[in-house]
Amino acid sequence: MNKKYYNANKELWDEFARLHYETESEDYSVKSFLEGQTTLKSYELKEMGNVKGKSLLHLQCHFGLDTLSWAREGAIVTGIDISSEGIRLAKLLAKQAKLEANFIESNLYELPKVLFEKFDIVYTSIGVLCWLNDLNEWGKIIANFLKPGGFFYIAEIHPLSRVFDNETKDIRDLQVYYNYFHDPKPMEFVADGTYASVGTKFEPKKQYEWAHSISDIINSLIEAGLRIEFLNEY
Repeated sequence: MNKKYYNANKELWDEFARLHYETESEDYSVKSFLEGQTTLKSYELKEMGNVKGKSLLHLQCHFGLDTLSWAREGAIVTGIDISSEGIRLAKLLAKQAKLEANFIESNLYELPKVLFEKFDIVYTSIGVLCWLNDLNEWGKIIANFLKPGGFFYIAEIHPLSRVFDNETKDIRDLQVYYNYFHDPKPMEFVADGTYASVGTKFEPKKQYEWAHSISDIINSLIEAGLRIEFLNEY
């Protein structure tokens, strides 16, 4: 990934991590988590099945809420993220929750250079793919970290939902505004707040995102040698 895009997104996610850890919201509640609430969706728990005693690699883990929720389910977890602040807070959260976890700061594309284990499960969830420029390489990295017989699980926002104008308030007035299909040139935005806490502002920062179609996602995994077992929509 172009260093310009990587560094800008890393800086943004450092800001997001701090705000999401400190500010209670529907998306992120450290207080509820420490009181015992899981952050995992019911369909994730059902589809992933029993993870007790299984090793799990969480790609793009933010500050670790989902990672540590899997640890509570009995998984042996490792979380990775580009954000140094996110990883710092994930380690702090693990101590606060008295949970065992390994957290690593790394660009996803550089991960094979710093992590040499294989895992029973590779997992990623919600709002992650738009930050990646190359899904073919992503698929290869997933395959690289899986043990024989292991599996990859992804829960993600439907790509079609990302084509609409974000400023539209009424669903009846939705307008197609962004590309559905991938363009190597990223979309550039300026963020001055977080999606999770409306009204919370910070110094404007550039961010770069890429569109990926359903076929991009599925084919990148197939080309990496994975077999698709199911595809569900909610």
